Amino acid sequence: MSFKLLPVALASVLVLAGCASGPATAPKHVDTSTMAKEEAAAPKGRAADDNLNAVAWSQHAVEHDLIYTEVFRNAREKLLAAKKDPKWDALAHDDRAAHKDLKGLKPAIVLDIDETVLDNSPYQARLVRSGGEFNEADWAAWCKEAIARPLPGALELTKFAADHGIAVIYISNRAKDLDTATLSNLRTAGFPVAGPDSFLGLGTFVEDCEQVGTEKGCRRQRVASQYRVLMQFGDQIGDFVNVLGNNAEGRAKAIAPYGDWFGQRWFVLPNPTYGSWEPALFDNDYTAPREERRQKKIDSLRIN
Repeated sequence: MSFKLLPVALASVLVLAGCASGPATAPKHVDTSTMAKEEAAAPKGRAADDNLNAVAWSQHAVEHDLIYTEVFRNAREKLLAAKKDPKWDALAHDDRAAHKDLKGLKPAIVLDIDETVLDNSPYQARLVRSGGEFNEADWAAWCKEAIARPLPGALELTKFAADHGIAVIYISNRAKDLDTATLSNLRTAGFPVAGPDSFLGLGTFVEDCEQVGTEKGCRRQRVASQYRVLMQFGDQIGDFVNVLGNNAEGRAKAIAPYGDWFGQRWFVLPNPTYGSWEPALFDNDYTAPREERRQKKIDSLRIN
C-alpha cells in the first residue's frame, strides 16, 4: 500500500493553520470528562468486514483474472496429450479404487462450479455491504437468480474439451434442488452442458456409497464408473480428494501423495473469500460467536 504526499502548498497551509489554532489541548473552561463521555456515546461506523479486501480483489484486481486465465490456458495446452495417454487418470486413488480398469471409459474433465467456473463475488459483496454472514436461504436465492458470470478462461477450457469429445462434468456442493437454476446459469453463461447428469450436486445419490458431510468422494466414484478423468479443477482441496481431518495436519496429509499432480492433472484456483481453509482456523466450529471465530483467525497469524 502506498500513500500520496500532499502537495507542498497544501501542506504549508495545513501547517500554518495548525500553528494558528494553538496547542491541541482543550481550553480550561471545557469539561474534558464531558467531552470523553460524548465521544464514547457517539455512533460508531459499522465494524469493518474482514472479507472486504478479498471480495474487492476478486472483483477488481487484474491479477485475479490473470491467474484464472493462466491456469485454464495451461490446462488446455496439456489436455489433448492427456487424452492420448490411455493410462492417464486424474482421480485420487480412493476414488478410482472400485473402477481401476480404464479401458473403454470415455474421457472427461471434472470441475467445481463456484469460484472455479462461476463468479459469485456479487453474493459476497452483498454480505459485505449488509454486514451479514453466509446463510443457506440467501445463498439459494442468489443461485436461483442464475446470473453468475463465467470466470476468465473457464469458457475457453470447457468448450475446447467438449469440441474434442471430452465430457464436461460439474461436481458442486450446491444442493441438488438447485440443479435447474444451476444448469440454466451454466448454459446462459455459455458453458457446455450435455444434460442433467453433467451436474452432480450435494445430495446426489450414489449406490453403495455413503456421503460424509459435503465430501465429494461418492460423486467422484460415480464419475469413475463411466469416465477416465483427465483433469480436475477446483478452488478447495476437497474438490480433488477427501479430507478426513479439516485441520493443518489433515489437509497436508490429504494432498501429500499428489504433489506432482498439481498443474498436471489437478488445477487449483484462488479463493480468498471463503473455503474449508477458513473453519480449519477455528476448529470448524461455526456455532462459536463471530468475534470468537475472528479472534482465533487473528491468533493463527504468523508474525515472524
